[in-house]
Amino acid sequence: MYLQRTVKKEINCNSIGLHTGRKVNMTIRPADPDTGVIFIRRDLPGAEPIPADYRMVSDTTLATTLGYDGVTVSTVEHILSAFSGMGLDNAVIELDSFEVPIMDGSALPFVNLLKKVGTKTQGASKRMLVIKKPVVVEEGEGRAALLPSDEFKITYDIDFEHKAIGRQSFSMLFTDRNYESLICGARTFGFLKEVEFLQARGLGLGGSLDNVIILDDEKIINKDGLRVPDEFVRHKILDAIGDLFLLGMPIIGHLVAYKSGHRLNNLLLRELMRQEHCWEIISPDNRYELPADLPPCKIPSFTILDAAQA
Repeated sequence: MYLQRTVKKEINCNSIGLHTGRKVNMTIRPADPDTGVIFIRRDLPGAEPIPADYRMVSDTTLATTLGYDGVTVSTVEHILSAFSGMGLDNAVIELDSFEVPIMDGSALPFVNLLKKVGTKTQGASKRMLVIKKPVVVEEGEGRAALLPSDEFKITYDIDFEHKAIGRQSFSMLFTDRNYESLICGARTFGFLKEVEFLQARGLGLGGSLDNVIILDDEKIINKDGLRVPDEFVRHKILDAIGDLFLLGMPIIGHLVAYKSGHRLNNLLLRELMRQEHCWEIISPDNRYELPADLPPCKIPSFTILDAAQA
């Protein structure tokens, strides 16, 4: 569990894009130790790779988008969540579109692909960030915090006025088994009015009852209903795990969140790294390591946003 991992061999898959409604082809390739996860836009020859790094987040509207100079890759949180759940550290993801395929709206298809191909350990240790003092961010009614803990734990609360959702809470100890059995199958959700609004503007064209839990003013309209009664809060945890993966290393601490989302998750990582006295980075041999300025892969020039701009 302390060694870096990558996929054993190449993975190919395709599904529609949530926004375009068009088929997206994706290839996941093994990568060397300390590469991290990088995205490559095959449809844009010559475009620089985009690293999965919290500093590369360019938009958090509806999904987490990474990018620079107009080159973007959207809806990265589900596949990165699956990577986190499977303990994967290094991979190259090639796409022929600006968005990761939506699959069934959860991380389960990605987990199944990774399990089918398998992962392998590499001859390098993971680095881990240990929370020593609380770090908290707030925006509106939303709050997110990382607190000291000897393991990675998550406590998440949501509160929607819609009677089919309401107030939901979920707590878990993060392990590969818990992730697979409790979290990875939770699907994304949206409201019918929002879907209609987006589609009228040429967005969300791939959203359907096959990949989104859709709610009208009164109820869930998917005929098969929910996979679990609290699928909504579980999906929020799925998203948060994917967003925190952008730190580039596992966190040893307790994530506590209320009405959080992609934007607040990213602000939390930015605030965390600003408060250097609140954490330390360790490796299994207990050597202290300072965080690198940038991931050890080829990175284009870009502007690092501050919290107010994220």
